[in-house]
Amino acid sequence: MDGTAALSLVTVDGRLRCHHFDAFECRSCSLLEVPRARQLSDKEAHARSLVDCPTWLPTVAGAGAGFRNKAKMVVGGTVGAPTLGILDRDLAGVDLRDCGLHSPGLTTALDRVGEWIRHAALTPYDVRARAGELKHVLLTESPDAELMLRLVLRSTAHEARIRSRLPALREAVPGLRVVTLNIQPEHKAVLEGEREIVLTPESTMPMRLATGVTLWLGPQSFFQTNTFVAESLYEQARDWVGDLEVTRIWDLYCGVGGFALHLVGPGREVVGVEASAEAIRSARSAQVAGAAFVAADATAWALEQDDVPDLVVVNPPRRGIGADLAGWLEASGVRHVVYSSCNAESLARDLALMHTLRPVEARVLDMFPHTDHYEVVVRLDR
Repeated sequence: MDGTAALSLVTVDGRLRCHHFDAFECRSCSLLEVPRARQLSDKEAHARSLVDCPTWLPTVAGAGAGFRNKAKMVVGGTVGAPTLGILDRDLAGVDLRDCGLHSPGLTTALDRVGEWIRHAALTPYDVRARAGELKHVLLTESPDAELMLRLVLRSTAHEARIRSRLPALREAVPGLRVVTLNIQPEHKAVLEGEREIVLTPESTMPMRLATGVTLWLGPQSFFQTNTFVAESLYEQARDWVGDLEVTRIWDLYCGVGGFALHLVGPGREVVGVEASAEAIRSARSAQVAGAAFVAADATAWALEQDDVPDLVVVNPPRRGIGADLAGWLEASGVRHVVYSSCNAESLARDLALMHTLRPVEARVLDMFPHTDHYEVVVRLDR
C-alpha cells in the first residue's frame, strides 16, 4: 500500500460504498447502507423521543467521509507485512489504512507509518500466541495538520530500535510533532497502559479550532474525533451562554477544557473539573485568564463546595452524571445547566431527576456518522 491508494469509501449512485464493509471485513459503520438523510432524521427522532424539549435546533451534520481526526489501529500481520486496522474473528489482521472516515492527512500518514514499522522490523503483537511487541498505532491530526503518534507496546524491548529510527520516521511524516511509546504489558482488551514515554521534544499538540480557541492535547488527553462537529458543539454552548447574565460557571467533566475555554470571557470566570490529571495539565497549558482547572472527581468536588455558580456545564461519559450529581443540581438552585451527552438514554434518566431544571433548547450533532451514536446538547433553565 502507498499514499496513492484509493480510499475504501466511495460514492456510487449517490450512496457511500466501502469495500471493507461489502466484504464483511469491517462492519463498524453499521448504518452505511442507510441514506445519510435518514440517519440524521432517525437520530433526531430518537433524541426527541427521550428528551421533552420545546425547541429543537437543526441537526449539525458535518461531512460523511474524511472527518475523523484520530485513528486507533490494531497492529497485526507479520514483521515483513504488518497490518494497521482491526483483527478478524480468527484474530488475523485486516488492514484499514485506506479507511474513508479518516482525514486525508491521516490516510497519508498511516501509509508512511506502516512502511516505517516494516522497515524498522517491529514485531506485531500476536493475540493468539501472546507474543510480539507492537499492539496499537494511535494517530491524531490537528487542524494545522500536525500529528501525534503513539505506539502501544507490550514492553520497552523495541525502545532503543525505535529511538534510533525516529529521524527516519520524522522525515517520512513531516507533520509529526509528538511521538510517544505507551507501555501496555497485559494480555487483555485494553487500548493503552499507564506508562507513557515521550520521544520528541514536544509532549503536547495544539488544536487550533475555527472557533478561535486553542486546546492542548497530551498523549492521553481526550478530544472528540470529529473536529467540525466538536467546534459546532462548543459554539452552541457559547451562543447559549452569551444570551445569559452569568459570571460564574463550572465545567464538570471538562477534559482538556473545551467548554471552559469557549465560555470564559470579560466578567466571566470558569472552573473546570476533571478526574484525569493529564487532561487538567493540558487544560492549564492554554493559560487563559479567568479559567481555572481542578483535578478531581466532578461529583465529589461539586458536593464539597459551599457556593453555587450561575451555570454548570456537564459533559459526562456514556453512563451520564448519575443520581448524586443530578440530585445536587436539582437542590442547588443553580439557574442554568448545559448538558452535553453522548447517550440520550442516560441523559433522559438524569433529566428525570432534575424536575425544576427545564429543557429550553436542544440540538443533535452527528459526531459519529454511519453509526447509531450521536451527541445531543440541551440547555436547561430553572
